[in-house]
Amino acid sequence: MKKLRRSARLVDMTQHLLAHPHTLTPLTLFAEQYGAAKSSISEDLSIIKEAFEVQGVGQLKTVAGAAGGVKYIPQVKTEEALHFMRELIEQLANPERLLPGGYLYMSDILGNPATMAKIGKLFATAYADKNVDVVMTVETKGIPLAYATAMFLNVPVVIVRRDNKVTEGSVVSINYVSGSSKRIQTMSLARRGLAEQSRVLIVDDFMKAGGTLRGMIDLLQEFRATVVGCGVLVETTADVSERLVDEYVSLAKLQDVDFKGKQIEIELGSFFENRGE
Repeated sequence: MKKLRRSARLVDMTQHLLAHPHTLTPLTLFAEQYGAAKSSISEDLSIIKEAFEVQGVGQLKTVAGAAGGVKYIPQVKTEEALHFMRELIEQLANPERLLPGGYLYMSDILGNPATMAKIGKLFATAYADKNVDVVMTVETKGIPLAYATAMFLNVPVVIVRRDNKVTEGSVVSINYVSGSSKRIQTMSLARRGLAEQSRVLIVDDFMKAGGTLRGMIDLLQEFRATVVGCGVLVETTADVSERLVDEYVSLAKLQDVDFKGKQIEIELGSFFENRGE
């Protein structure tokens, strides 16, 4: 590779780190790639580290020792998170989004890559220190959230299906009770879709009583997996007494819906409870 000037080297290193979050990159890799001394690479990383922290991009962690290196941890500043979620809540509070059953129309938001990237980074921030192996969701609306979150955690996505597919091979299926409708439903996951004893982060777009999340948690027991957390874009507070999941992080709370007056009351979720809000 042609030897780069320091400015170009800084740009190239930054791009590499952003593209490989939660991945330890040895300093020797950079040193060999750019034909530079490790001391020069360390100085470059100090500059990038400062820029990341000032701009709220995330942290740059250095691991000492022969097998050490540098690792980029995506994070979102509280002020930036608040600004983004307040704008998103304003969109969600549009009365035209009201659907029967107390749900909100969110397909346009879930289909917006820029919005999903910001939401995914928020979840990745909340679970940055949980050593996540995979991100799990149930088809279909949770899929964009899962991929956005997994991108910033740099882990695979596992999708739970509501019916069996012949292309999945051998599957594990369970019946679960929907927390809101009280109906018995089925979900399944391919045997080869998840390694046993994985550390799993579950994400979903909407939670009422938490029946779907509870179902995924129970399904994961069949794989001897550990649930490190549950992330929800919007939760409702209507069925708190019947909630089937206690530990989760929400980005927004649907507090009240007035169908006659066409009013939607939404507040910031539990993500912000210990972040100065």
